[in-house]
Amino acid sequence: MVPRVASASRPPAGASLPPSTVDCIIQKRDGGALAAEDIQRLIAGFMRGDVADYQMSAWLMATYFSGMSLEETVALTDAMLRSGLRLAHERNALPKVDKHSTGGVGDKISLCLAPLVASCGVTVPMISGRGLGHTGGTLDKLEAIPGYSTRLSPAKFQSIVRRIGVSIIGQTEELAPADRRIYALRDVTGTVPSVPLIVASILSKKLAAGLDALVMDVKVGSGAFMPDRRAARELGRALIAVGAQLGLPVRGLLTDMSTPIGNTIGNALETREAIDVLTGSGPVDTVELTLALGAQMLVAAGSVPSLELARHQLERALSSGAAAERFARMLSLHGGDARVVEQPSRLPRAPHRVALPAPRTGFVRSIEAHRLGELAVALGAGRTRADQAIDPRVGIELCVQRGSAIERGAPLGYLHLARRGAAPALVATALAAFEIGRTRPRVVRRVIEQL
Repeated sequence: MVPRVASASRPPAGASLPPSTVDCIIQKRDGGALAAEDIQRLIAGFMRGDVADYQMSAWLMATYFSGMSLEETVALTDAMLRSGLRLAHERNALPKVDKHSTGGVGDKISLCLAPLVASCGVTVPMISGRGLGHTGGTLDKLEAIPGYSTRLSPAKFQSIVRRIGVSIIGQTEELAPADRRIYALRDVTGTVPSVPLIVASILSKKLAAGLDALVMDVKVGSGAFMPDRRAARELGRALIAVGAQLGLPVRGLLTDMSTPIGNTIGNALETREAIDVLTGSGPVDTVELTLALGAQMLVAAGSVPSLELARHQLERALSSGAAAERFARMLSLHGGDARVVEQPSRLPRAPHRVALPAPRTGFVRSIEAHRLGELAVALGAGRTRADQAIDPRVGIELCVQRGSAIERGAPLGYLHLARRGAAPALVATALAAFEIGRTRPRVVRRVIEQL
């Protein structure tokens, strides 16, 4: 262990200077643990420019391979939180709770969930992200709504939250800026799928938002970052443990991501599906996941004593129109066209819709989420680099779910394309994601377990 002292100026006789950046890299490379003050010094130095990008990248790679203890992960989260502003909401206000998903294909849940929970008397200050790779992003879906701005100042964000109880924005320069810079390095160095780095990234942003509680949707399956349950549980339990150490109660659900959520993949398409949920329809699995997470949020906020009562309250907010009305008010305050709630046809549409004919009669045994997520990126609905633009119109529409019966030649779904030129190759790629067999598979529920 490298010796440390509290002061980096002239040390007393016999004392040693704090470990240098290189010392921290070597110590983590060799499987050692860093003290909280060393992690704080490393992150602060990175933000000042004293620690170079290549040095932080080396430390991230060492952390990826060596891992971090609970104490180190708490220290990293706290250091990233301290790099920026922490929002302070009004005292005696409604409880503040948010939900975060680890990312999936067709995951439009935040769009319907946030206004729904807010309409039940809970404040939802939601800071979301953009899609990257095969997983979609909440901000990209919201920006498919004409005029909607996800880039608001912290003051404007707080003002909307006070006024209607809900606002969904992107991470600002003021909130956990260390996370923004570190994630950019993780993205280009292959160090994204690291449990302690994921935990610190998520919780530093959520703590900066001034939450009272957080609900995690930890996804597992072929379309998730965590392909197996063991890894997904490890992530969920780490989030709960670190949150507890930093004063943020965290609840979590483990949910299935082996098939796309709902019937759509792509930004305007998914936004339309979220509106369907808010106005009383929508696919069964999308509704079920929305209600399950919403119930967890109401219980986490302390506004309802049981999940059963919370679910009944959420169902009433959907049937009464209160949730849809709250969504429309949020759109308007963000500069968006609130008319899309009653007129979803105002959302952008791709000029071409190409069918995916079933190659045989039978039952849909599986729909490979990861393959369709990558296809959506190829269509222009997603990005492989953070600086890439996306086309909100394009995507994939599904006509079947796992277990559906299908006749040869009937549409499994449709591709929504900006251009028809490559349609035959794209259709072939899409059809390869569907497995059709002679027997109906067992039904797999979206919610696997509570963490």
